Amino acid sequence: MERMKYRVMIERGEDGMYVAKVSDLPGCATEGKTRKELMKNVKEAMQAYLEALKKQGDPVPVELVQVSV
Repeated sequence: MERMKYRVMIERGEDGMYVAKVSDLPGCATEGKTRKELMKNVKEAMQAYLEALKKQGDPVPVELVQVSV
């Protein structure tokens, strides 16, 4: 699978858990006890989300690219 880049929003919940949401992948969210665990979980969640899209024949959202001018 080719590498894609998506913006991930990270918040800290009231319970102390870290929560990640991927805005370009609706419904793709996960949590972790530490930032390290969260980053592992979000990568796995994104990979599973994208694989499911491909398996269903749905289009994969366009890659996010940041350009400085």
